[in-house]
Amino acid sequence: MLAAVTGEILEAPGAALAPLAGGAALTPGLALAARDRCPLILVTDLHADAALLAPVVKATVVVEAASAAHWIAHAANLAMTDPRGPVHVACADAVAGEPALPVATAIRPPALPPPTPAALETLGDALARASRPLLITGLECGADDAKWVRAFAESLPAPVLATAKGRGVLAEPHPLALGLVGAAHPLLARADLVVLVGVDALELPPGLWAARPLARIGRAPWPDSGPAPAADARGDIALVIEELAPRVRARPAADWDVAELDRLKRAVMREAQTTPASRLVGVVREATPAATVVAADVDLGFAWQAVAPREVLTPLGGVVPAGYAMLAAVAAQLADPDRRVVAFTTLAGRAMAEPALALARALALPIVAVVLQPPLDEAAFAANFSRALLARRPIVVA
Repeated sequence: MLAAVTGEILEAPGAALAPLAGGAALTPGLALAARDRCPLILVTDLHADAALLAPVVKATVVVEAASAAHWIAHAANLAMTDPRGPVHVACADAVAGEPALPVATAIRPPALPPPTPAALETLGDALARASRPLLITGLECGADDAKWVRAFAESLPAPVLATAKGRGVLAEPHPLALGLVGAAHPLLARADLVVLVGVDALELPPGLWAARPLARIGRAPWPDSGPAPAADARGDIALVIEELAPRVRARPAADWDVAELDRLKRAVMREAQTTPASRLVGVVREATPAATVVAADVDLGFAWQAVAPREVLTPLGGVVPAGYAMLAAVAAQLADPDRRVVAFTTLAGRAMAEPALALARALALPIVAVVLQPPLDEAAFAANFSRALLARRPIVVA
């Protein structure tokens, strides 16, 4: 699991070394990497049970000394090819000690081809016809895409919702950032075109798109089983938006009611602070710097305001592996020692997090773990959390 989250944060494959015998213990971490589209390379011994990993890895490659460099580079490329995910590298014990043959090769997938003129034309026409476009950001959007997404949203102008993995692509304090996507969000009923920007089909709640015109900008091929976009421009997200710029400038401004969007933004922020737990999340947000990374196995909602991609680490699909929040926090702190990292969990999650806490203590990682539990004394919590931030070592605040 540490390797999966490392891959998610660093935009490069995480790596894990483990024996394959009794491979059931590997399944939760691999399933997380597959579901969350985390690039990961799992290196194991050669074992008859390798086929059991097939449902949760993109491929298994078996290496020999003469071919190890080639196949490991291939595994890294495959792990980073959209949709990203885990790749299994099997190496026999006898081979592991042999010298590998050096090979000059690229270890990243080639750049995506530019979007086709026909795809850009179709997407431009869809935007021109729409009077109330709505953008939804997803996990394919990285830091380099964020400034283009902001310019795109402001040029239309269009409100922006985010999936759980698409948070911070448009900084959430921005007036056009109006919350997390969900079937009940009022903007979905008002929009006459929904534009998915870097959204993976796995991120979408079932049945969300009935009778809604759909367009897409994305890196990975769109699955046949998903809702079919009327316009689909595949390629580098920033490049697609840049190519669309002349068409966006030529269209009339979107017809969203600015006052209505402002009321909705204020309503979203009020709702984010309705429970004692959400108010404590807000206390933590106010006490920490803007670039803080948060790992959570509880729903933080909009009480936590993300300002950049991959600042909120939470698993997709409603399946939370045991101890996820603390393990993800350790991975985030190791990946970037200079950033503040906070973990949010429950009493049950805290009970499962002891191995991760022990690792954090051994490495002296300055992670603050917040256990959300009733009763909640906000004033006492704020004081305790402020002291914990100064400690520069792992501390649990409840």
